[in-house]
Amino acid sequence: MCNNNNSSPRVMNFNDLVFKPRFEYPEMCEVVEVAGLNDFSELSGGFAKFKDAKIPWQVKYDEIVLVLRGFFTVETPSGSFSAGPLGTIWLPKGTEVTYIAEDALVFYSLQPASWSKGKEND
Repeated sequence: MCNNNNSSPRVMNFNDLVFKPRFEYPEMCEVVEVAGLNDFSELSGGFAKFKDAKIPWQVKYDEIVLVLRGFFTVETPSGSFSAGPLGTIWLPKGTEVTYIAEDALVFYSLQPASWSKGKEND
């Protein structure tokens, strides 16, 4: 089935990406989205750089985090989950978390990309 609203396939080179401070705790995290709502997709993904970070949050989407560099820890009510390079952490929607990293680069993927839109996400 073809959807004419989809974007075209593309390659995005890491060195060409422009990271921007995260909307909360900008001094601890910079992000860049590589796919998402601008592509008419409910699947979103991107990179995040964490530096001396301890960021509380409630996950409002299903998320998987792939650690590319450094070590990344997520504290949850269920326990603490840590991963190093090429390790992944799964976080289901609604999980209370604290993201912790001294110096880490991660790739994240989340669904739905529209989590910040609409009443269901309040």
